[in-house]
Amino acid sequence: MCGIVGYIGHREAYPILVKGLYRLEYRGYDSAGIALLNGGVHLYKTHGKVRDLEEKVKDQDISGNTGIAHTRWATHGEPNEQNAHPHFSPSQKLAIIHNGIIENYAALREELTNRGYHFRSETDTEVLIHLIEDILLNEPMISNKVHQQDDPAGARARGVVREADMGMPEDTCQLVEAVRIALTQVVGAYAIVVVSEDHPDVLIAAKKGSPLVIGIGKGEFFIASDASPIVEYTKEVVYLDDEELAIIPRKGRLKLKTIRNQEKTPYVHQLEMQLSAIEKSGFPHFMLKEIFEQPRSIRDSMRGRLHAARGIVSLGGIIDYEQRFVNARRIIIVGCGTSWHAGLVGEYLFEDLARIPVEVEYASEFRYRNPIIYENDLVIAISQSGETADTLAAVELARSKGATIIGICNVVGSSIARATHAGSYTHAGPEIGVASTKAFTAQVTVLSLMALSIASKKGSIPKARLHQLLNELEHIPEKVERVLKTASVIQEISEIFKDVRNFLYLGRGYNFPLALEGALKLKEISYIHAEGYPAAEMKHGPIALIDENMPVVVIATRKGSYEKLLSNIQELKARKAVIIAIITEGDQVMRELADYIVEIPATDEIFVPLVATIPLQLLSYQIAVLRGCNVDQPRNLAKSVTVE
Repeated sequence: MCGIVGYIGHREAYPILVKGLYRLEYRGYDSAGIALLNGGVHLYKTHGKVRDLEEKVKDQDISGNTGIAHTRWATHGEPNEQNAHPHFSPSQKLAIIHNGIIENYAALREELTNRGYHFRSETDTEVLIHLIEDILLNEPMISNKVHQQDDPAGARARGVVREADMGMPEDTCQLVEAVRIALTQVVGAYAIVVVSEDHPDVLIAAKKGSPLVIGIGKGEFFIASDASPIVEYTKEVVYLDDEELAIIPRKGRLKLKTIRNQEKTPYVHQLEMQLSAIEKSGFPHFMLKEIFEQPRSIRDSMRGRLHAARGIVSLGGIIDYEQRFVNARRIIIVGCGTSWHAGLVGEYLFEDLARIPVEVEYASEFRYRNPIIYENDLVIAISQSGETADTLAAVELARSKGATIIGICNVVGSSIARATHAGSYTHAGPEIGVASTKAFTAQVTVLSLMALSIASKKGSIPKARLHQLLNELEHIPEKVERVLKTASVIQEISEIFKDVRNFLYLGRGYNFPLALEGALKLKEISYIHAEGYPAAEMKHGPIALIDENMPVVVIATRKGSYEKLLSNIQELKARKAVIIAIITEGDQVMRELADYIVEIPATDEIFVPLVATIPLQLLSYQIAVLRGCNVDQPRNLAKSVTVE
């Protein structure tokens, strides 16, 4: 969702801001804009892509050492130039960029309209910048009012911070105070950056429920929605916590306070991301690169955790909470989209291996339906970005009920990673393609390690079986490498089916979640309608759709309910279905039954999702490319869904 970039320092801001917007394109957007400070706030924005913005400013004055930039994913108001960010205040001396949703914007807008304010856009964001300026103009002594200078010692005792104590000029203090007070009046999620013509030596940023990171350079600062625009310039970053406000000066130190006016000490993290990880490295698309990175990302997610020769799994991030797993009444797994599908695989893993009952919930439903949560429940929250708004809200709900919360995230320092009691990072590396690929296999890898570790602690699995599974898991990256070599076979199949209008995906057991994931991938990037079903449910409705124009993708590996699946395929063939089967190498029965086959190496049933998902990813990718779709940035989608 939306992308934020900001810069203040000694360099020209425009090149840094535009490059940052390109780095954030993967998040999904429909318009772009930029505001530069140079004797005034110069604002340029357009409907369309970042390249359209570059074309628009080609003959404009784009000089200046301070600026903010934004890519918008429309929520309030249609995608057009008027609704694009940044947004001006009424005087056009303040400008703001904003990710998130101000839920009470309509009430605020009505109040401001009644007081004579006029709005140029349909957005909730413009309401916020109007509110900030209103507070600034109509409460000129806000610093004195808030800090009660007649009783400074008492104010300090109450945890109130005087901006003068933070080393800022009085007029800057008033701007900071106006932003702070405005944020206490809004309901919803936000990551904002404010720039002011009258205060050219400072940027003000704040966040709640939407990510924001500040990079610290030598005499300069960088602001962004995530680290990808920053990694080129610095390895030192500060992740803002919810309801924190940052005062970012041209000269001097970064200052933090809460919107409740308590001073905070910035905690500086070291970025582990490498610049090469966010470049295509010779691949035509990020998605294809990330599909081919999976042998490495799976291996990295196991590194230091899997000791197959010793029969040990060691997940340092949850080691202090393993007994809570063992004693858990049940496990609740929450996630959205692909992470929810990984959670479904996790349900099979934990129930099969650790014998713990599991429920898998869409986070977006869980958070709103007054769920029954016990103190001895354990909740696993899965999110690639660690910023998914619904999953974060589900975490907060479950935590308020006393449950133990374990996170599985890919992004170090993300909101979910900070909100959980403990957890494990997936170590997949940055995933730029909107359609998740390596994140899925990394999540399933970590869930496999967790289930095996807890099964070992509970004694719910024989030692011989544990050793066998650990040895097999260690060899999964090699088997994924072998599957990647089938890309040419899948290319031929893709050319045959690129123009069909519907697909059906079927699987049983561990492969049912895989059928859902395969269908989702095809829908996301090729815009072909596809549905995933348990193969046994086919006769309860979907079989009515079957004819020679409906290709059916069946995950038909030899493990699991193989004989039952054979019967399902024969029923489909009797109705003229065209079968594309993912089969185990050397399976002659399935080879003769299916119309098209893709072979994968034999593996244990519980690890089939890690191997069989690769041809499904390649199929969706190659069909989308043949259809001329924007694979990395599919329409209407965003990489990180940080609003409801």
